[in-house]
Amino acid sequence: MANQVQAERRVFHNNLDCPVRNVVAQIGDKWSLLILFALVDGSDRFNALKSRIEGISQRMLTQTLRDLEREGYVNRTVYPEVPVRVEYALTELGRDLVKPLYKLVCWADDHQEEIKRARRVYDEKT
Repeated sequence: MANQVQAERRVFHNNLDCPVRNVVAQIGDKWSLLILFALVDGSDRFNALKSRIEGISQRMLTQTLRDLEREGYVNRTVYPEVPVRVEYALTELGRDLVKPLYKLVCWADDHQEEIKRARRVYDEKT
């Protein structure tokens, strides 16, 4: 029985075909979720995003927006005005992505104190 259960366990390959690695590697960083959720209310300009996401550097916001655009979650639109206006918005794929992530964010909010307690207990033991 133990061998059968072990044989049924999922294997997470370290390659580009692993969907878990592909998605989580991008959205699991420090800033991507915050940017995605900042765009849930609608498109926004770079400086507006920077002011709404405390602690993010200009360089990190630029790089993360590029990464999210590359993955297909964010669309960058350049308006030929003087000065040039650039706005970022969620794509359909990005809107689909934030739906299940919202559940994760709610879960994290609901369990924040429990997680803090577990960390304190762990830290006191080590």
